[in-house]
Amino acid sequence: MNTGPQNVFRALADPTRRQILIYLTKESLAVADIADRFDITRTAINKHLAILEEGNLIKREVSGRERRSTLNPEPLRSAFEWLGYFESFWDARLSDLQREISKEMEKTKESDQ
Repeated sequence: MNTGPQNVFRALADPTRRQILIYLTKESLAVADIADRFDITRTAINKHLAILEEGNLIKREVSGRERRSTLNPEPLRSAFEWLGYFESFWDARLSDLQREISKEMEKTKESDQ
């Protein structure tokens, strides 16, 4: 199974799947438990769970007659690391912008005197 950042980002792209992950941070849940929290069908929930499973963000286990989903947060690390690269990019850009604004403010202050 390819568990690179692209599958993680695909899984995180949908707000319903993000909310499912939030629910799973508290406890493992059966499909019925998850479906009860949304205004969509169990079939739709199963499709969302399949995409989360492809991203390796959840593990699904059979427990009696239920299939329970559990959060697997580890793949989020690869996405977080990838996004971390852009944090330094934006930090640098924002620092540049701050310097330019400061220069302009100084020029304005000098011309007002």
